[in-house]
Amino acid sequence: MSANAGDVQGKAAARADETNRGPPPAGQRNSDLENGDPRVEEKRDSEHNPMEEIEKEPDEYARLLKYIDYEAQRSKHAGEDGDGEEEEKEMHRLWYAPWKKVAVEPEGKGKVPPRWLETDMQQGLADSEVAIRRQRFGYNELESPRENPILKFLSYFKGPILYVMELAVILAAGLRDWIDFGVIIGILALNAFVGWYQEKQAGDIVEQLKAGIAMKATVVRNGQEQVIEAREIVPGDIVVVEEGQTVPADGKILASYEDKDRSRAKSIMDKRAASKQNSRSGSKERDSEETASEEKKKQDREDEDGREDKGPAVFSTDQSAITGESLAVDKYIGDTIYYTTGAKRGKIYMIVTDAAKQSFVGRTASLVTGANAQGHFQKVMNSIGTTLLVLVVIWLFAIWIGGFFRHVKIATPGDNNLLVYSLILLIIGVPVGLPCVTTTTLAVGAAFLARRKAIVQKLTAIESLAGVDILCTDKTGTLTANQLSVHEPWAAEGVDLNWMLAVAVLASSHNIKSLDPIDKVTVVTLKDYPQAREMLQGGWTTHKFSPFDPVSKRITADVEKDGRRYNVAKGAPNAILRLANASQELQDSYRLRTTEFARRGFRTLGVACQEQGGEWQILGLLPMFDPPRSDTAQTIAEAGELGVRVKMLTGDAVAIAIETCKQLALGTNVYDSQRLMTGGMSGSDVHDFVESADGFAEVAPEHKYQVVEMLQNRGHLTAMTGDGVNDAPSLKKADCGIAVEGASDAARSAADVVFLDEGLSAIITSIKVARQIFHRMKAYIVYRIALCLHLEIYLTLSMIILNETIRADLIVFIALFADLGTIAIAYDNAPHARAPVEWQLPKIWFISTLLGILLAGATWILRGTLFLHDGGVIQNWGSVQEILFLEVALTENWLIFVTRGGSTWPSWQLVGAILAIDILASIFALFGWLSGNQPHNGHTDIVTVVRVWAFSFGVTVILALVYWVLNSIPWLDNIGRKKRGVKDKTHEDFITNLRRVTLVHERGGNGNEDIFRFQPETEVAKKTQDQPEKKEKK
Repeated sequence: MSANAGDVQGKAAARADETNRGPPPAGQRNSDLENGDPRVEEKRDSEHNPMEEIEKEPDEYARLLKYIDYEAQRSKHAGEDGDGEEEEKEMHRLWYAPWKKVAVEPEGKGKVPPRWLETDMQQGLADSEVAIRRQRFGYNELESPRENPILKFLSYFKGPILYVMELAVILAAGLRDWIDFGVIIGILALNAFVGWYQEKQAGDIVEQLKAGIAMKATVVRNGQEQVIEAREIVPGDIVVVEEGQTVPADGKILASYEDKDRSRAKSIMDKRAASKQNSRSGSKERDSEETASEEKKKQDREDEDGREDKGPAVFSTDQSAITGESLAVDKYIGDTIYYTTGAKRGKIYMIVTDAAKQSFVGRTASLVTGANAQGHFQKVMNSIGTTLLVLVVIWLFAIWIGGFFRHVKIATPGDNNLLVYSLILLIIGVPVGLPCVTTTTLAVGAAFLARRKAIVQKLTAIESLAGVDILCTDKTGTLTANQLSVHEPWAAEGVDLNWMLAVAVLASSHNIKSLDPIDKVTVVTLKDYPQAREMLQGGWTTHKFSPFDPVSKRITADVEKDGRRYNVAKGAPNAILRLANASQELQDSYRLRTTEFARRGFRTLGVACQEQGGEWQILGLLPMFDPPRSDTAQTIAEAGELGVRVKMLTGDAVAIAIETCKQLALGTNVYDSQRLMTGGMSGSDVHDFVESADGFAEVAPEHKYQVVEMLQNRGHLTAMTGDGVNDAPSLKKADCGIAVEGASDAARSAADVVFLDEGLSAIITSIKVARQIFHRMKAYIVYRIALCLHLEIYLTLSMIILNETIRADLIVFIALFADLGTIAIAYDNAPHARAPVEWQLPKIWFISTLLGILLAGATWILRGTLFLHDGGVIQNWGSVQEILFLEVALTENWLIFVTRGGSTWPSWQLVGAILAIDILASIFALFGWLSGNQPHNGHTDIVTVVRVWAFSFGVTVILALVYWVLNSIPWLDNIGRKKRGVKDKTHEDFITNLRRVTLVHERGGNGNEDIFRFQPETEVAKKTQDQPEKKEKK
């Protein structure tokens, strides 16, 4: 029997040793991916089945022991694919065997195998194991991995406009027009390369900035501690976290840092297990006559008394960004600590249980970042592209009908047939450079913003930022300097001011590596008080320090010097006043000072001391002030000139918020957000309050979401700033979410723009830059639509009336020149609008259509002069094809100077690009390149070229005058503009009232009937609160 048991143990040890070697290499694991490889299946069939070996064991108990050991091993390693539970996986067809489907687990999904969480604390993971785990779960970051550059490049060949050009490539190949075939492919490739390269450059700049703010972490790997980027952490890593750091991933506490061998941690875990076992045993031995209700009451009392022996708290974290509670939470051995929470006390070893994407914060962030809805910018581009495609179809229809009446053949002769006409219209009818130029303009703008410490998460956010008319901003660090300072501390009568300041420092954290802002300013204030510093020299011992408690609203410490014990406290003035039994005169003086400080916008702390167990004595008040930034008032005034209204949302009290608004000339219509949101006003009145308010005080994250929603209901484009995990929903809800400097990873992930600099000026500057970028894109779109309509109108009429067209070889170069030169619009010196901008598509189409008609008319005038006996513009000799080509190229290129406006001088890049294109077009005309069978081999006299230049300049001047007049017409300037601040009283009242009621479910009198009814939320909440009180009275 023992021999058999020993044999079983030996085999179990061998199997355990085999499994502890880690999972097989990735390639080996996936070798059977297609589930149809004969070699793998043959190998699998030949492998030994453990259950068959167990069943063959003749000895009953040996067989039972083997079975127990087998099940133990299965249970231990069942989590290799997720705790043995079958998870729904996405099915994909194999590219080399499309008739087969395989389950593919996306990177970063699935459960961490339990075996991965058995890492040796002193040795950590080996580098080879890290690579395996990263392959499965990816990097420890919330952001999605960067796109494959090859796939990104190929994406520039997708889209309705580009599909038309690709159809033109096929048509050119079918007509054996190899010049057009090559040039069109060149246009497509050039647009794709420029767009891809510019976006890549902007992305690289952003990545460099992100790398500079990357979180670091200390891990144990290969038996040594090493500092790495937090993104490189994998599940199972041993991480050292200490006070002042941010927890880099979800994990469990293994031991305190001093407990290197985990002996104390194991002892605590053993005691805890024994305590639970004793609790169960005691429960079974209770008198059977004890009722279930009495048993429940006793169990509840035990839970409340905390009889489970958890051991000492080895760590505490600030979970306010997740839960909203400001009290630091104590953590014990075996407890879970969460990604992005701040370490407030202690230094521990933790084992990573979940990387960022699978963490609590990661799952929360995925709820607001998972949607990939089509942005407004993309909708506008698709709308323009679709409309132009419809117009192309209409013009083609007209040409084919006209061609049939003129007996034009479909494919012959070579230069004048319906297929050639179709090819020409396909080339000129769609702006192939539209995706490239708009993407390049956005990318260059994003790179410019990145250099100003504003990271644009997605390029289309620039459009949203340009249209913002209300900016909801935090106070601390954005409107103020985030530099607290103590302003004229007050000591009670008979109290030494230096002693009061010394006590305030004693009641502060002394960890200089991670001082709270309030504690830091309290400590640093002593630099101006040498006597207070002398009082703290030598002999002081801190026996106990209790950090800020939001219930008692104070910090306390038990200290000793020269054998005398002191209890010291610092906190909210009213909380400190309740500690002491002060005289009425002192209380009145204390309250008067507190009110005065609050009225002046100061955040005030009271200080008290208790000596040798005596009575508490009030020592004085510490008024603290976070001054506004020097440029904030000017920036707010500038924002008003730009049509952006600034609303302050702060967690401070109303009095402090009002005082700050006064100093910033922001307006003093500041309300308590809690009372506003839960008051008895109608929905329409609440919307009016939100819209008219200058700010809100005592704001919680849910209030931010409600403010954004109500402003959006009124048609406002709203930007919202935030920094915590709880701010993520409001940042996602806003038209432009802004993560401020120092924001959490979840807030950054949900935001559209991430700022690395503090201050409102950075945001306002970004709004101006966004409007400049928007101006460039709008100028290009008006220009490009007009170009399409110009040639569509002229060539359609020319084909129908004269059965004549500009040669296809020249047309492709016109299309190439139109986009090649105007790519430089991304670098143009654009003005920023003085009001929030919008696309106003009806206005764009009206102006573009009129400009296109005028361009077509000018080309017809030039063509008409060529019918004159003296040759019109031709001086000595010239080619009709080349003259028309030159006029079209010049007037179209110069149109960009019209649509960009005249408030700023064009950039040298734009002027240089257009000039180079014009010179090249003139060379085409002079030497008759690609003109076909024309007199003088298509050559054009230099004087004729000069005349065409002069004619084109005159056309451009007329276009500029028309454009200026059109933009001066008020009704046209307002056409297509979205109405903001629109009130819908019925809808607002209904939605607000609906939110104020709760669906209550009750049982009927017989206990079988379900009753549902609506009841005001306040009554339900009050009833819920009253129930525990009634129970206590009973």
